[in-house]
Amino acid sequence: MHSALPAAFGGPTDRWGTLESRLPAHVARAMWRGRDLGCGPSDVLPSGFAMLDAELPGGGWPTRNVIEVLQAAHQQAEWRLLSPVLARLMQRGAPLFLVAPPHVPGLQGLHAEGVPARQVIWVQAHTHAERLWATEQALKAGGLSAVLAWLPQARPEQLRRLQACAGRHPGLCVVFRPMVAQAEASAAPLRLRLELGPWPSPLQVQLLKRRGPLHEQPLALARWPAGLKPLLPTLLPLKRPIPGPAVPVAVPAEAGLPAREPSAPSEWPAESPRQHAVAVSGVIAPN
Repeated sequence: MHSALPAAFGGPTDRWGTLESRLPAHVARAMWRGRDLGCGPSDVLPSGFAMLDAELPGGGWPTRNVIEVLQAAHQQAEWRLLSPVLARLMQRGAPLFLVAPPHVPGLQGLHAEGVPARQVIWVQAHTHAERLWATEQALKAGGLSAVLAWLPQARPEQLRRLQACAGRHPGLCVVFRPMVAQAEASAAPLRLRLELGPWPSPLQVQLLKRRGPLHEQPLALARWPAGLKPLLPTLLPLKRPIPGPAVPVAVPAEAGLPAREPSAPSEWPAESPRQHAVAVSGVIAPN
């Protein structure tokens, strides 16, 4: 087999660097070595996490590809991970397709994360075949959009079909599967494991598959829901538990200033977004 190598490449004993230097410039630029982080042909969308973007090929979430996220069913950390990129897409007018989410989407919580409810399309698919069909149709719909599909029973050949459909979709495509699927083959070019961690970095992201070298250590990302941000100072770790509920304490008087009374708990905003949804032919669409 080695004798079949063209003499112009120096034969089988030639080093890769020398071989690469003899390739035409446009071919050398298209070559990818496994030890390097790849830059795929598709565009990328910034994830909102500088640490994560530094480890993703191209520096962000790839478009025209399936992104596979594995997580435990009870954790539901996907919104913390994806809300930054979803908010950016929604600002560009892109709709968000939710195919068979395990729970009713919290429209008010999504609104706080920058995802307007009027752009959310919730597809209620009750069988595995319906979920696959709805995901494929959303990818074929054309135009910029984000497609999030929960497909716990997807088989390798079905993921290959979705990857082929995603190749023509200019937006984001994320498929959620359970942790046990890690041992199965997948056509998704980017595959990661998502878990919840302790304070102050509640997200743990491990890259299982990417176009680049193996990444063994999980990434710790600090991302809390927008509704919890006002409460974050009270979530600092304590050396010992406090018996009983916290009691407001008056602030001592400073030099020349009167003592301040304990402040009352902050109230909800006077105007909170109220969103209603109606079911039409198996699809939840906002009013």
